[in-house]
Amino acid sequence: MTAFLLREQELPRRLQRWALRILGLMGWRVRFQSLPGPRGVVVVYPHTSNWDVLVGVLAKWAIGEPFRFVAKSSLFEGLTGATIGRLLRRLGGEPIERGVATGSISRLADKINASEWFWLAITPEGTRSYKPHWRSGFYHIALAAGVPVGCAYFDFAKKEVALVDYLELSGDPLADMEKIRAVYAGKQGLRPELASSIVLRQDGAGKELP
Repeated sequence: MTAFLLREQELPRRLQRWALRILGLMGWRVRFQSLPGPRGVVVVYPHTSNWDVLVGVLAKWAIGEPFRFVAKSSLFEGLTGATIGRLLRRLGGEPIERGVATGSISRLADKINASEWFWLAITPEGTRSYKPHWRSGFYHIALAAGVPVGCAYFDFAKKEVALVDYLELSGDPLADMEKIRAVYAGKQGLRPELASSIVLRQDGAGKELP
């Protein structure tokens, strides 16, 4: 499939062309459909290896959009914050306190809506190890902010990274997750046995951090 395929000669900036060229040398290609608006949440799946980070950063540069992503707040504090935290911020890192009672979901939703442009990328698995479910934070953030959800994927079988599908959440988790599963059908991570099932975790609070 060549729909929405990025081509080096059509990219306007040097960094975009450079990143796409590096991915091409690695055997990867990128498909991207323009964002449906200035604000939203991007789900990134499957996340089964450290290679996802390298491919993801290069794909972000090739696309040329300043996507943000969440990382635990401790990485932005103290000595770590002065080293790794500084790099994460340059790459688009957004600190978040992990814990149900912190109010991070509402704060992130407010920050999205207060910004002229803010697309937040989240890996709903929360780990490279197998989990029987997704964390539900992305879903509650998108609902609270009233923004669309983009479905990005790494397909190691085809060596393709893509963001072409966008969904408006209905508020019915079962129906919404069925649509999301359809987008990711057949997409394979580097270690497919570690890919989590595409279902939301059922918890008493109903709101879990990303």
